[in-house]
Amino acid sequence: MDIGSLQTKVDIYRSIVENTKNYRKDWNESLKDMIIKNLEEINKESGLEAKIEIQDNMQNLEVLLFTLGQEISGIAEKIDNTDVTRAMIKHKGALIYQQLFNGKVMIMISYPFIENYGQPKPPRMIEILRPEEFKPPYIIRHVEEFIKDVIDWEDYDDDAQKGQMASTPIGFTTPGIITEDDSMA
Repeated sequence: MDIGSLQTKVDIYRSIVENTKNYRKDWNESLKDMIIKNLEEINKESGLEAKIEIQDNMQNLEVLLFTLGQEISGIAEKIDNTDVTRAMIKHKGALIYQQLFNGKVMIMISYPFIENYGQPKPPRMIEILRPEEFKPPYIIRHVEEFIKDVIDWEDYDDDAQKGQMASTPIGFTTPGIITEDDSMA
């Protein structure tokens, strides 16, 4: 019986399972501490005042949060036409390092949002890395992307959308009429 191609797949499977064990070991022995140390250093040098939280209630699915925390948003909801108000809380965003089931680490950004004011934007995945791919410059880049997204959220207005809308036609083009975008094709 020729199982050559099956054997190749079995060998790949065994290698992947072994990698998962090694990635988990790396996370516990060094990677988690290296990420925390770098985030603490970035926090200290930048004056950002973020907090590092560890969610470790699931073994081998731990989460590191580099969070800006929460605060009263300055917006308050009036209660039943009275002078009583309920402050709305602003969650200021977080950079997330989450272990995946296979030992790799997913890096995401959780956007700021104000409770009871619209729907929070879903987290944005930056990338997935193997433990050996982590280097301090990557962590700095992750924090830079996070802060850029927070700045964009905090400074939101329609100026950016106006520029985008002008160059993005909505609907369809009439046959026989060549638009500037069509002539570039």
